Amino acid sequence: MILTKRFFPYFATLCLGALNDNFYKNVLLLLVTYSQLNALPIDVNLFVNLAAGVFILPFFLFSAHAGIVADNMNKATLIKRLKLLELIIMSTAAVAIISQSYMVMLVLLFLTGSQSAYFGPVKYSLLPQALSEAELVKGNALVEMGTFLSILIGTLSAGLVVANENGLTWAAIIVCVLAVAGYLSSRAIPSLPAQGELNPNKFSLFSGTWRCISKARETTSIWMAILAISWFWFVGATYLTQFPNFAKLHLHADATVVSLLLALFSVGIAVGSFVCERFSFGHVELGLLPFGVLGLSVFSFDMIGAIPLQVVEPGFVYSFESFISNAQHYRVMIDLFLVGLSGGLFIVPLYAFIQTRAEKQECAQAIAANNIINALFMVGSAVLSIVLLGVFSWSIPELFMLIGVLNLVVLIYVYSQVPEFTQRFISYLLSHVMYRVNVQGRQHIPAQGAGIIVSNHVSYVDALIIMGASTRPIRFVMDKSISEIPLLKYVFRHAGVIPICSPKKCEATYLNAFEQIHNALANGELVCIFPEGRLTSDGDIGEFRPGIEMILQRDPVPVIPLALNGLWGSYFSHKGGHALTTKPTRFWSRVKVNIAPVVAGDTTNRMALQQQVTQQFEQ
Repeated sequence: MILTKRFFPYFATLCLGALNDNFYKNVLLLLVTYSQLNALPIDVNLFVNLAAGVFILPFFLFSAHAGIVADNMNKATLIKRLKLLELIIMSTAAVAIISQSYMVMLVLLFLTGSQSAYFGPVKYSLLPQALSEAELVKGNALVEMGTFLSILIGTLSAGLVVANENGLTWAAIIVCVLAVAGYLSSRAIPSLPAQGELNPNKFSLFSGTWRCISKARETTSIWMAILAISWFWFVGATYLTQFPNFAKLHLHADATVVSLLLALFSVGIAVGSFVCERFSFGHVELGLLPFGVLGLSVFSFDMIGAIPLQVVEPGFVYSFESFISNAQHYRVMIDLFLVGLSGGLFIVPLYAFIQTRAEKQECAQAIAANNIINALFMVGSAVLSIVLLGVFSWSIPELFMLIGVLNLVVLIYVYSQVPEFTQRFISYLLSHVMYRVNVQGRQHIPAQGAGIIVSNHVSYVDALIIMGASTRPIRFVMDKSISEIPLLKYVFRHAGVIPICSPKKCEATYLNAFEQIHNALANGELVCIFPEGRLTSDGDIGEFRPGIEMILQRDPVPVIPLALNGLWGSYFSHKGGHALTTKPTRFWSRVKVNIAPVVAGDTTNRMALQQQVTQQFEQ
């Protein structure tokens, strides 16, 4: 995929842009910090903080408009225009670098941030249009890997270039070369027209921003994903900002070790993105999120405990070589790498989730809302650090400890607000820890619109297995006695399970179930039913009951036949006794989920559907 024309030019453009932005920003900061301080009209510390604010301010001001623009024009054309703008900005920046016009460079940094603010929404909203759903997680993983490695290379190379005797000249040449290369690569991006009905709005500074955020908040799951991503940037900004003082005060190390810490953190994120892609098995996998969140806390706590307690002589400072040659520093380095890895594992599925759940014609605006909240959280990170470290005299390890604790609070909050995240996690554990689930025909599940999945019923965890096979949320119609099983009942309740029972036992529940099914289908949701009406007692598929035909008579929506194979004999099935009463004897069993092509709801019946499920079962 990476070398295909539909992805590689975009990927190269993205990486070159991130590299150039961070190279230029850090060149400016280093020049201001170490060169010609008398030429500055303001205090150097004020200039450095002003530079950080100037770069992030455009994300507040322009992200909402950037999302609207990206949703209402050809994305390839927009990227070409933005890269041409970058070329103009960096050509001017080259002159400013050589002439050491710091205030001009600061203005150009604002323009660079503005260009990045407009590139942000199109950067992520392009992926679901250019890639198939099966490639989406891999595409996001590559984007995160490329972005963070580019940031790392840009940051480190800026220091090397400025330290060179002819650093100003080389810096000017590099920003121009990277801008030219980025523009040329953007011209190879294939056309990506706007999707859906065009709806351009006039630019509005504050109301546009609030309207963009309000739109994202309409969908709870997307809003929680945005908050979770923003929390990652809060954590990341805290670490990146505190690395210099952390290395100096607690590791007794010089600036080369700061670069090492930055490299470990950034490479960890890149590796975590790759690991996420490998363990997502070709689809958006929210089940990985808890591993990432828990890793951020666990390895943060361990890193604090791993800080060496040795007493060093006054004035002694570890260099890069002496730091890595001292075995007592290995644990700190490994923990920091794993914090970054956990971050990569955490952030990739969330971006893919937003891309798949947002309306196609509004995807860029959802990403824009994400960028705005990201920027707010990063500012919040700076404010919290200033207050705790400056006003209350906390130590940096204490700040890291607080971040680890808050991380767990965020985990609990997000998962309490979006039950689907919890369900996906449990489903992932079942599918990849207790069982080895192989899904065939996932592409047959409609990406949107109402539909009914019909499946054979083998065990108490059928719903959780099917849930993991679908990238869409599913409303399950389930026997009331199963939906009230201890522990599982909380998961099923959050999943919006529709309980049903025999009309002879509870007519009200029976009739209410059909009404809920109708409402769900009318709302464009995906519903799953088990037409046998009970768990199999012998492993074979029983006769389908008339309920499915009653549903289709009222709502003739598309039907997706699905068969579960391999769960018979598990702890959750009735083989050898009632489910959940025998000793578990099978782990890592192979389970198949075979999904057949969609069947028109107005041309089928229960017998035909039973035959199709049986055919899938026997494959």
